[in-house]
Amino acid sequence: CDSQPLYILISSRLKTPALPIQSEREPVPSKGLAGCSFGGRFYSLEEAWHPDLGEPFGVMHCVQCHCEPQKSRRKVSGKVNCRNIKQDCPTLDCDDSVLLPGHCCRTCQKGTHALYGRKEWDMNRQTENLDDLHKSYNDRSYLSSEDTGLGESRTDFVALLTGVTDSWLPSSSGVARVRLSLSRTTLTFSVTYQRIGRPSKIAILDSDGTPAFEYKVPKGQTDMICGVWKNLAKPLLRQLQSEQLRISMTTSTGRREEVVGKIIKHRALFAETFSSVLTSEEENAGMGGIALLTLSDSENNLHFILILQEPVLVPIRVQLMYRQHVLREIRSNITSNDPDFAEVLTDLNSRELFWLSRGQLEISVATEDQDPRQISGFITGRKSCDTIQSVMSSGDALIPGKTGGVGSAIFNLHGNGTLDYQVTVAGLTSDIVGLTIELKPRRRNKRSVLYDLTPEYSRETGQAAGSLSRLEARHIHMLLQNELFINVATAHSQEGELRGQIKVLPYSGLEVPRHELPTPLAGHFVSPPVRTGASGHAWVSVDKQCHLHYEIIVAGLSKTEDVTMNAHLHGLAEIGELDDSSTNHKRLLTGFYGSQAQGVLKDMSIELLQHLDQGTAFIQVSTKLNPQGEIRGRVHISNSCKLGAPAEVEEAEFDDLFLNDPEELKKDPNTCFFENQYHAHGSRWTPSYDKCFTCSCQKRTVICDPVICPELTCSRTIQPEDKCCAVCDERREAKDIKAPETVEEHLEGCYFEGDQKMHAPGTTWHPFVPPFGYIKCAVCTCKGSTGEVHCEKVTCPVLTCSHPVRRSPSDCCKECPEEERTPAGLEHTDMMQADGPRYCKFGKNFYQNSDSWHPWVPLVGEMKCINCWCDHGVTKCQRKQCPVMTCSNITRTESSCCPECAEEADLMTKTPGKRRTWRQ
Repeated sequence: CDSQPLYILISSRLKTPALPIQSEREPVPSKGLAGCSFGGRFYSLEEAWHPDLGEPFGVMHCVQCHCEPQKSRRKVSGKVNCRNIKQDCPTLDCDDSVLLPGHCCRTCQKGTHALYGRKEWDMNRQTENLDDLHKSYNDRSYLSSEDTGLGESRTDFVALLTGVTDSWLPSSSGVARVRLSLSRTTLTFSVTYQRIGRPSKIAILDSDGTPAFEYKVPKGQTDMICGVWKNLAKPLLRQLQSEQLRISMTTSTGRREEVVGKIIKHRALFAETFSSVLTSEEENAGMGGIALLTLSDSENNLHFILILQEPVLVPIRVQLMYRQHVLREIRSNITSNDPDFAEVLTDLNSRELFWLSRGQLEISVATEDQDPRQISGFITGRKSCDTIQSVMSSGDALIPGKTGGVGSAIFNLHGNGTLDYQVTVAGLTSDIVGLTIELKPRRRNKRSVLYDLTPEYSRETGQAAGSLSRLEARHIHMLLQNELFINVATAHSQEGELRGQIKVLPYSGLEVPRHELPTPLAGHFVSPPVRTGASGHAWVSVDKQCHLHYEIIVAGLSKTEDVTMNAHLHGLAEIGELDDSSTNHKRLLTGFYGSQAQGVLKDMSIELLQHLDQGTAFIQVSTKLNPQGEIRGRVHISNSCKLGAPAEVEEAEFDDLFLNDPEELKKDPNTCFFENQYHAHGSRWTPSYDKCFTCSCQKRTVICDPVICPELTCSRTIQPEDKCCAVCDERREAKDIKAPETVEEHLEGCYFEGDQKMHAPGTTWHPFVPPFGYIKCAVCTCKGSTGEVHCEKVTCPVLTCSHPVRRSPSDCCKECPEEERTPAGLEHTDMMQADGPRYCKFGKNFYQNSDSWHPWVPLVGEMKCINCWCDHGVTKCQRKQCPVMTCSNITRTESSCCPECAEEADLMTKTPGKRRTWRQ
């Protein structure tokens, strides 16, 4: 376990694929944030998580890791501590307990409860105490922590921003509403505003009023602002959860205006489908409010909650109006004990529902005292930076199939109820006969069609684009609650060949063009084509720093087992022609579980950037069943990155810039002073006293390592004056190349991030990995044709002596002593360093070829559901496949791996029409 962090660090530097990880976790920040690094990911202080060991082990739900703060004289750091939480499981008073997927503790089946005394915390979903929820909201289960249906849990917050009234300056008439969503340590926000100019800056203030985060608003013409705050520290997360943070928004054009407000977590945000921003007609009023509204699931009742600037301890009058005509009126009091006003308007008639869908209903709030004040606003569909989208697959069709086709759709809901749509389909088995938006069918083969998009479909382009101007209020509500579907019927599949749920995709903060149709991903595009039920789509972009932003959504995969996926970016026209061992035109984006992956790739090669610009690049998602590609799609992104991604400059928001100004370097407490020069933390250089050393700065400490020159196999070598190591003489070979421009292209060299140096084409070297120095167990080679660095592990020979020795502490492989050359049986020391095809090492144990065993994992013990075996020096592990259960009552003993039927003795095969299954 102590060597695992070192292994992950080296593997990431050598560009070898690591275990799949959850995509929503941010990578390790490069500048001094306090926290913990675990499995190549960064966690804030006091954050807890379940470790993910990758396939075939998966997430260890019974192990909880915690980032514990460690205080020293100079700083606060983090230390990872993991423990088994199975002993914390509650005692159950039922006999029919089951172990649900993704849980550590067993639960009762039929509504029985655990005895008090111990408590299990589900880290993926925490519900709130809803005892104080208003009675009128009981027709829907409202949670402040919602599962988006795309594999991540989010907590929603809201803030009402109004003008500052306790200042001698004139207050602002502007009102803004900020909707915030927290996913782990990333906080995204969507801002709408009225009666105020375009803001120039948004700041989030901590409990002391100090700006903890500032966002410079880009110039634009829309009234929607989208932003993201990444890597929130644990103290700020606690302040956010306890509602101690405030948010400020200021303008810079004309008269400077400022609106501020408190960030709160509200119980009604999860169900909100309509909203309104309430403003005052008075100048410099400093007043405002917001209304959260939703429809009942079964009746035409409009529920709403008012959030006002401050508790108004006087009677108020709430009116629902259409063109100044009062339709409904409610009078009530707001007290300090119940500052939110919650009410329900029952039985809206058809005209009121029509006006609601068109954004023509107005809600007005007025005080009834000696100094009456009034605020009002129009009710529209909920506005945010989220994207309404759908992936259509044959695996999700009413009659599931595996056609390899794909459908992709994006939607845009306007305030007047108009719904714009763009749809594209590909890989169908026959012509389209129907493209419809539907409800979930009440019975099989009994579809409920709402809107027919077929007339707008073009067979030549395979796309449909248009607008629906008669969207009903009920359908707007269902659209924003992920309750609608889009169906593609073909001549061979009249009920539907492709189908997808229309879902709201939360804003991620990535620079991807979500307003454009994404790249469709399908088995039809794989070479050779794959008949799969899965499909997907991806948004991809390249920013000014030549960094690749990507967001991938996958649907239609089988739910009978945990599916691990790998997403690669390829740069060849036909990936099927690419050899498995070739990596010149292939780059791993991420490994992920579930249905969504996103991230930023910074060290892009020149080759891949050129393929993106020429439209010969592909994104390919592979699975365990189809390692050569399950789905893929062509990506064309015009860019001007002629020299590749700049390695020395990264996004400023991550504070990765190496400061060159000596005065700025002096202010950094981690700066090193060496040879009368300041060096930034993390920088590397060759000292002036000896060119055969490489120095690095590691938090005020200078570490200098001697350069280790690799062995050369060429016949002639030369010693460059400015280099420490000799290189092969390739001048004769260069003379054979006729075209001068080809020579320059091939002799451009490779840039290696480890030592931050250019290496000549064809040269080899041992990688330099701070703070560990040179790694002699690996050799890197510069491929002159592509400019890429390829690193491989040194293969040690199998030794036959009983006591091998390492000649030098820096040597990678052991050798047999001269006095001991007689064959002898291999011992553990030989097995440990032998890379031959005979023995395997797993943990602290050694196994001969063909041996099999159950792995032992710390804190968990022996994992009987995992089988490992030694295959000619390579350890392979696989999860035991359990049969699908069709019985109603399922149980599993502590000693068994697979579940058993409690009532039936036989295990039946799953029938095509039976969708309810139990899986481990």
